[in-house]
Amino acid sequence: MWMAYLERSQKQMRVDRTTLATERASGAAEFAMPKEGFSARTMPLNRDATWYGSAEARHVADVIVSFQTPAGGWSKNLDMSGAPRAPGQSYTTDNLSKHPGTDDFDTPKDPHWNYVGTLDNDATNSELHFLVLVSGATPGAIGEAYRASFLRGIRYLLAAQFPNGGWPQVWPLEGGYHDAITFNDNAVTESAETLTAVAKGAGNYSFVPTVIRLNAKMAADHALDCILATQVKVKGQRAAWAQQHDALTLAPVAGRNYEPAALSSGESSDVLVYLMQLPHPSAVVIAAIDAGVVWLRATAITGQEWVGGRGTPSGRHLEAKAGAGPIWARYYSISTGRPVFGDRDKTIHNDVSELSLERRNGYAWYSAGPQQALDAYAAWSKSHGGSTIH
Repeated sequence: MWMAYLERSQKQMRVDRTTLATERASGAAEFAMPKEGFSARTMPLNRDATWYGSAEARHVADVIVSFQTPAGGWSKNLDMSGAPRAPGQSYTTDNLSKHPGTDDFDTPKDPHWNYVGTLDNDATNSELHFLVLVSGATPGAIGEAYRASFLRGIRYLLAAQFPNGGWPQVWPLEGGYHDAITFNDNAVTESAETLTAVAKGAGNYSFVPTVIRLNAKMAADHALDCILATQVKVKGQRAAWAQQHDALTLAPVAGRNYEPAALSSGESSDVLVYLMQLPHPSAVVIAAIDAGVVWLRATAITGQEWVGGRGTPSGRHLEAKAGAGPIWARYYSISTGRPVFGDRDKTIHNDVSELSLERRNGYAWYSAGPQQALDAYAAWSKSHGGSTIH
């Protein structure tokens, strides 16, 4: 299965590259890079249902369709409110690191071909959610292009899913940490949520053919298997998840130079919230949730604030304050349970103040975000008798 998956990825990469090369062969003009932007802001998903039938919404949908890769996915950081993609134009913006270094994990094999189809920064799933809303507001022939694009996107998710149920950050596979099972930016859980909605086939999803709905259901179930299998055990007890896990061994692996192989509070919190939203959790799911909550409670930091910023002489730093918290470090060592921090030179530190000022200021090393999982658990545990902690 894995060899077939790899072959499918390599074949799709060749198709994607050949398609773009063929478009460019018809003319010698230089193609400007697409306009960069925060994609989610240009694809609002919380408007009134009638807005998705407006000319403004259809324009965004048309731009989305134009930037869909031959594989069926989308790149990230695209301004979908601007001009449609022109034939021969790149499918991506300039996603290269703004801080390139020697032997940088974030350096692509081909600087002109990276993130061509990705789940990073909510890409692909956001486009699919927007398309289905516009499709529902534009019945008949005028909405057919949006429905066709949506179905291609769903086939992309199905094709990109690993044989063990996870998803890489980039597909076709790009290499490096992008090929790991990616919980960062909810790549796995968002994809499973999208496929679950497709499988139900209700409302705006009713146009999806039965066979795709059945495949979506199996893929979402398989994703849950992967989530449960990747929960890291510490001293024999289930604990939490890493930002990304090796696709074959399931072990936590590093991401960018400053992202160590460690347990991640933010990703673990997001996974727990996803699991608590499942309508009929099994005993195994309930046990995974309970264990994750125990870990979050044990790693919470109180009496400290994460303060300062780029404009302050000392930069971002921890500061003692009575009654503050809880907050969580982004990463925790699997062996010691203590917070760990990485720098661009790949060094690992036990104290955030040891980091270079640029990295200390430019990354969310501490956050109160995991509290969302504890708040959700307070309500969830009351309705699930299998839960053993309160």
